[in-house]
Amino acid sequence: MFDLIPFERRTGSLFDTIDHMMDENFFGDMSKQFAPCRTDIIDEGDKYLLKADLPGFNKDDIKIGIKGDELDITAERKEENSDKDNKGNYIRRERRYDSFYRSFSLDGIDAGKISASYTNGVLNLELPKIQETKPEVQTVEIK
Repeated sequence: MFDLIPFERRTGSLFDTIDHMMDENFFGDMSKQFAPCRTDIIDEGDKYLLKADLPGFNKDDIKIGIKGDELDITAERKEENSDKDNKGNYIRRERRYDSFYRSFSLDGIDAGKISASYTNGVLNLELPKIQETKPEVQTVEIK
């Protein structure tokens, strides 16, 4: 029956348990479950397709920038809802601010040919690969 307790059993005192609860790893690595922007990157041979989930953002809230060999995706939105009574006092006021930033390496990508679209909360980026130029093989005729 004691095996059903979700916390690990400690041999120390109650204070050891409280210290463990304050530990960074108490909830496990939940940061991986709640990523700010979940992305899929698909290799389509001559290009990569990056799909990023950005639900609730408008197209104008999203900025894509290229700096050197780095692609930056930034999204930011501000929303304020307020209810006031007839005297101008707040009955309820809720503020919401969401933002995130994600960065990707552009090694092997032709940055000048990147294209983007945003549909139904999903940002799609086409990242064309740099085409390697193979030297032309020439033959020399022997006389």
